[in-house]
Amino acid sequence: MNRRKKLAVLALLLAAAALAACGGQPNDSTGAANEVTVYVSTDRVFSEPILKAYEQKSGVKVKAVYDTEETKSTGLANKLLAEKNNPQADVFWSNEPVRTLVLKSRGVLASYKSLNADGIPATFKDPEGYWTGFSARIRVIVYNTKLVKPEEAPKSIYDLTDPKWKGQIAIADPRFGSTSFHVAALYAELGDEQADEFFRKLKVNGVKIVPGNSVVRDLVVKGEVKMGLTDTDDVNVALEDKQPVAMVLPDRDSIGAALMPNMVSLIAGAPNNEAGKKLIDYLLSAEVERALAQSEAVQIPLHSGVEGPKNIPPLNAFKPMTLDYGKAASRVEDVVKRLQPLLDL
Repeated sequence: MNRRKKLAVLALLLAAAALAACGGQPNDSTGAANEVTVYVSTDRVFSEPILKAYEQKSGVKVKAVYDTEETKSTGLANKLLAEKNNPQADVFWSNEPVRTLVLKSRGVLASYKSLNADGIPATFKDPEGYWTGFSARIRVIVYNTKLVKPEEAPKSIYDLTDPKWKGQIAIADPRFGSTSFHVAALYAELGDEQADEFFRKLKVNGVKIVPGNSVVRDLVVKGEVKMGLTDTDDVNVALEDKQPVAMVLPDRDSIGAALMPNMVSLIAGAPNNEAGKKLIDYLLSAEVERALAQSEAVQIPLHSGVEGPKNIPPLNAFKPMTLDYGKAASRVEDVVKRLQPLLDL
């Protein structure tokens, strides 16, 4: 682990230690299992300290299985599907909405409405209780400030198709992680014809497809490309390291920027059902949102009254896409098939 990630872990550990000291759910005295298994696609450097603090506070052993950068959310979603008839996990903590909704449609999730979700807007909660969103990120354009002047920086994702940026744009593989959510959201919002045309123009403009959002950021930092699409937490890492980058929250005057909450869900037939519910209660607390906001993860709290991160605008300061998460989820597999020939995946 490099110095930056060590510092990120330390910062979150300190925040999580304070969280543990705040009290919260007491240890289960009803004789429920003293362990809980959670599958996590949120970056381990940000999620692990939160889970360690829960262990300290509750006395419950947390067995966490983390996704890889290359298969973010998709890998663990496929694992949960494969285990549907013999569940091994109790909770799924996803870094984006689409795969969670796919799991709901496949009967992998169970309904659970945590009281700690009462302060989260209804937009980010399944009415039936199969998933709840918390601590969101934004899809943004990142650019190298040594190579692109602020007044020249793209203001819209459509600007990335401008020939003047040919060969100077990177995106993460759209089959995985938050990029898969973003492309599914675009198809749901724009329709097939307009979305196909956008990605066709990106391909003509020489877009580079790379293994993950952090790779996009690193290429921009190094000046190997001038700009790319990534997430706010990835850009913040570079900002904290004083790298020559800036971000644009795109499409303020049109479709808006894609907002991606974390999602947490109970697994149907979970081996440790009650322990899973208690972990969900914890993750949906305002204190966890505060810890994630003040860490290098810079995630935007969905509970009202929780202070947001310093480098990221609050929810009321930008235009989010008007998204039907269910519609986007229903399109994700078809969208991947459509993009394979368009982007030579």
